[in-house]
Amino acid sequence: MNSEWKWDFAFQILPQMLWATLNTIMAAGIGYAIAAIVGLLFLLGQRTPYKIINVMVREIVEFIRSTPLLIQLFFVYFVGPQFGITLSAWVSAMITIGLHFGTYLSEVYRGALEGVPKTQWEACRALNFTTLYTYRRIVLPQAFPIAIPGMGNYLVGIFKDTPLLSTIGVAELFHAATAVGGYHYRYLEPYTIVGIIFLILSVPAAMGIRKLERSVNKAQGKVKS
Repeated sequence: MNSEWKWDFAFQILPQMLWATLNTIMAAGIGYAIAAIVGLLFLLGQRTPYKIINVMVREIVEFIRSTPLLIQLFFVYFVGPQFGITLSAWVSAMITIGLHFGTYLSEVYRGALEGVPKTQWEACRALNFTTLYTYRRIVLPQAFPIAIPGMGNYLVGIFKDTPLLSTIGVAELFHAATAVGGYHYRYLEPYTIVGIIFLILSVPAAMGIRKLERSVNKAQGKVKS
C-alpha cells in the first residue's frame, strides 16, 4: 500500500534530498545577507534629516511588510518581464527575500537603537564625539545585544519560508521533494524527510542564537562592571 512507509525508498531518495538541502541553506544564507544590508539601508532612510525621504522610505517599508512574500515572488518573477526586467528564478528569489525580510530587520535595528538610553546620545553630543564614533564605539555595542533575538528569529523565518521559492522553480528542498513524489507517485517519504531536515536544522539554529544572545549579554555585563 502507498500509505506504508518504505525504508528502501526513503534511503534511495535521501541523497537527492540532502543535495537539495544545500540549495536551501544557500538560499537562506544569501537571502539573509541581502536582507541585513537592505534593512540597514531602510533604517538609514528613515533617520535622515529630510522628512520627505523619511516618509517615503517608511511607506515603502510598510507596503512591503503588508503584502505576502508569495505575491512578491510572483510579481518579481512573472510580472517583471512585462516591464523589461527578466530575472532568473534564483535572482528573483534572492531579491524578493532580501527586500521582504529587509523591512523586518530594519524595524529590529530601529528598535535596538531606540533601546539605547537617550542619556548615552546626549553624553556623546556633550563630549563632541563624531557621529561615526558615537555609533561605532558607544551606540552599536549596546544596540547589538538588543537586536540579536529579532535578527535570529528572522534568520530562522527565512529558512522556513524557502519552500515558497519552489513556486517559481527554485530547486530547493521542497521543490526536490515534490519532484521526487511526482516521479515515483509517492509523497509520504519525501515530504516526511523534508519535515525532519527542517526540524534538524531549525532547532539547533534557534538554540545557537539563544546561546549567542546569552554570551553577548554576559560579555556586556562584564564590560559594564
